Amino acid sequence: MSLHIIPSRTAEFEMFDLFELTAVVQKLGYTAADLYSRPVASLIHPEDREMTGQMRQKLLNGEALLNFQNRYIKKDGVIVWLEWTSIYIADKEIVFAIAKDITLRKQQEKEIEDKYKKFKSLATHFKKSIEQDRKFLAVELHEELAQLATVVKMDIQWLKDGLTDSSPIFGNRMEHALMISELLINTIRRISFSISPGMLDDLGLNEVLKWQCREFSVLNGIPCRFESDFDEAVLNNEVKLDFFRVCQESLSNIMFHAEATSVFINIKEDGDKVCLSITDDGKGFDPAQHKLSSGLTHIREVTASINGELSIHSEPGKGTRICVAIAKS
Repeated sequence: MSLHIIPSRTAEFEMFDLFELTAVVQKLGYTAADLYSRPVASLIHPEDREMTGQMRQKLLNGEALLNFQNRYIKKDGVIVWLEWTSIYIADKEIVFAIAKDITLRKQQEKEIEDKYKKFKSLATHFKKSIEQDRKFLAVELHEELAQLATVVKMDIQWLKDGLTDSSPIFGNRMEHALMISELLINTIRRISFSISPGMLDDLGLNEVLKWQCREFSVLNGIPCRFESDFDEAVLNNEVKLDFFRVCQESLSNIMFHAEATSVFINIKEDGDKVCLSITDDGKGFDPAQHKLSSGLTHIREVTASINGELSIHSEPGKGTRICVAIAKS
């Protein structure tokens, strides 16, 4: 609908041009007498009145109003959304406005938003459930299996120390059994940590990633450096855990595919965001022609689950840089 409005700078009252009044009557259900007996602002949804007043003042100061949206209450109580494009003709003190009914579009947007929130809630629930299962399994591995392996190692050591007259072959086998049991204990602890990093709650993200870098360097012989310049308080526990998962998956990809000689992990604050980057000097790839591996797909899914921004920079022969940016909590 289009209408002329004669504005008042000193009061809440405005008057509709009689020629255009029919459009307002048809859209909002009020009679002409109703409209002339009350301020236009009273028809606006209470939550939108202050915002509409601010935009009205800008309009009267010469700023054109383009695609401004607000809600009106019809006489029967139904709420309608209108989208306005308006200009103020100062010498005639008239506002020329065109309003478009976008109620159906707004209802569809609300339905989509509600569905998104529902699926987001379900995804968060499943994610937490998986992490709880992982934590339980990690505790079982560390507290039960690792302790049993430690007992076996102690028994082997006792046997080795007690059988002083045994043959060299027997002694060598006992020594080998001790080495294997020690390796088993360390492997169980490492797997337990990779499944669920209990240190994250106790020591924080920085210390966990430092440990992860040292472990990666020891196991693979590839230098892995970590630097951090951010306040951990700006991230919630979910994001910290997902940053760990991204690093974990990235280091796994580097270990199996990159043929790198060095790795650098960095977390820093950049305005209202926190950015995690993992950089290697490996063989790289062409992102335009490369089908995402399961590892990179998992990183993309993890990033999406926390509403993060993922960027992958890589060129053949020039390494790869993966960046995840997330808004501060």
